[in-house]
Amino acid sequence: MSLFSNTFSNTNSSASRMLPGRDAPIQTSDVHTINGHSLHPPFPEGHEEIVLGMGCFWGVERLFWQLPGVFVTAAGYAGGETPNPTYGETCTGRTGHTEVVRVIYDPKQVDLETLLQVFWEQHDPTQGNRQGNDIGSQYRSAIFTTHQAQQAAAEQSAATYQQALDKAGKGAITTEIKPLETFYYAEAYHQQYLDKNPNGYCGLKGTGVTCPIG
Repeated sequence: MSLFSNTFSNTNSSASRMLPGRDAPIQTSDVHTINGHSLHPPFPEGHEEIVLGMGCFWGVERLFWQLPGVFVTAAGYAGGETPNPTYGETCTGRTGHTEVVRVIYDPKQVDLETLLQVFWEQHDPTQGNRQGNDIGSQYRSAIFTTHQAQQAAAEQSAATYQQALDKAGKGAITTEIKPLETFYYAEAYHQQYLDKNPNGYCGLKGTGVTCPIG
């Protein structure tokens, strides 16, 4: 676990309160509505994966599918204990998961620092178990990494951004930064939600502080 950790802790919720989930994955989409790429592996050789939580996943997914070099995005759940959770289960706070977006990217076209800069600047990573009016551990800020170099870069970016936040008089970062265990796909209607519903809800709001990396 990084020095930067959120206020959510499984120790605050007994194992008996965690929902049991299910063995089989819930139904989701097969392809991305924007670019037609498969939401499921295998992904092209040389591409990398990072999983990001910034509050409600609808706006987060749109933010990253628009970036050049991002091959595909998918909404889902990560960071908890319940296997193959549903949206309703995740919203109870009894799965341990947070809403996340899986980002598959080509590092030859977009570097990790750019993705991390977007992550830090486009939400408020100081709010603990919430983003704005969205309250609960399922909205906590999180970075789930897929290899050691990515973990180190994420931790370094957090330290750098904390310095910028300190200078601006902002609070302490509460973002959870740790290796990804399992990414669970969200239901089909959540995938590329703001493409299907252009006037739908987007709760993204940054601190207004620039992240000096990249």
